[in-house]
Amino acid sequence: MTDEVKPATRRTVLGAAAALAVLPVVIPTAASAGVVTQANAKYQDKPKGAAHCAICTYFIPGPKPDANGACKQVAGSISPNGWCQFYAKKPGAK
Repeated sequence: MTDEVKPATRRTVLGAAAALAVLPVVIPTAASAGVVTQANAKYQDKPKGAAHCAICTYFIPGPKPDANGACKQVAGSISPNGWCQFYAKKPGAK
């Protein structure tokens, strides 16, 4: 038995490259779906004082400024006027 290392085959290299190329597509999609239910996040579709989703770091805007979007932390459709316990004001937001 020898301890020599065999060079990687073309198939192995291409397979690994294909797997790595898919990761950036899969990971953001999973993140945008949210990881916590709206109930567990204490989500409400109205603001809490001046705090609201449209100026939150985790908010992913919808197609129009007043349309619902998504959240990196909370699952489901999220109102730009909503609020939850994960609210974190974007730097520079007014």
